[in-house]
Amino acid sequence: MHCWIYKSSRKQEMYLYLADQDGYDDLPEPLLQGFGKPSLVMNLELGSDRKLARVDAGQVLEALRVQGYFLQMPPDLEPDMDYGDRP
Repeated sequence: MHCWIYKSSRKQEMYLYLADQDGYDDLPEPLLQGFGKPSLVMNLELGSDRKLARVDAGQVLEALRVQGYFLQMPPDLEPDMDYGDRP
């Protein structure tokens, strides 16, 4: 399946995979508001055997087939932890 990958203008390392090149016009409004203006990064042929850096290609393919998009969230670089009182 061919897909197009866009990066978010609002959140670093957030990406949107689309089944249609300009399919972002049909996305839910809350998703578009949070994502910001999409900027095309690349397009590629995606198969279940393809290795992706941070997500499972099978999950992306399933989401593209079912809803037409897959939202890749940025990695959690600093977990929310209570470090307590430190001197």
